Amino acid sequence: MITVLVADDHAMVRTGIVRMLDDADGISVIAQAASGEEAISSCRILSPDVVLMDVRMPGIGGLEATRKLRLVSPKTRIIALSAYDQEPMPSRLLKAGASAYVTKGASEEEMVLAVRQVAKGLRYLSPSVAQAIALKGFDGDAESPFESLSEREMQISLMIANCQKVQDIADQLHISAKTVNSYRYRVFEKLNIGGDVELTLLAMRHGLIESPGA
Repeated sequence: MITVLVADDHAMVRTGIVRMLDDADGISVIAQAASGEEAISSCRILSPDVVLMDVRMPGIGGLEATRKLRLVSPKTRIIALSAYDQEPMPSRLLKAGASAYVTKGASEEEMVLAVRQVAKGLRYLSPSVAQAIALKGFDGDAESPFESLSEREMQISLMIANCQKVQDIADQLHISAKTVNSYRYRVFEKLNIGGDVELTLLAMRHGLIESPGA
């Protein structure tokens, strides 16, 4: 039996995924989480075979949660879930330790296949994600400006773009507010922007966060 933890901050989305997986033979959802922090805490105790990790969640978010989860529960395989298939997010999640990247528009069959594949130690990418990665740099599209950011810069950028305050970010990442601001201004310089609003708009434009009406 493949044991699964589903992490997503939207209760309705979690419920839908849980029902989808529980209907499949040989798969059992043993826990749910509404944040990356909850997912990590549950995995310390339960050590599920697979975690379905929403990329965009409150707190540390799916990217940092994936990185930490690989240390906390190294045998647990992680499937990153996102509404977006654009780079650089898929590559970032795979580098952080995810075994798969599946879009939220995936069919029930694809979701189940991804779980079974990663439980065997294999990788899985939704077709659109695999194509985006394969054609990166060859399809004539301009590279995302976020490609220039380090892992920590990317993490803090997403937290700022999701309207988290500097002190809250500092508390969650266990660093000082001064350090957060240092990263913040370095990001502004690399992306050639002037503030948080521009960062948020740029992140929306490149599919890293959802627009308010999405």
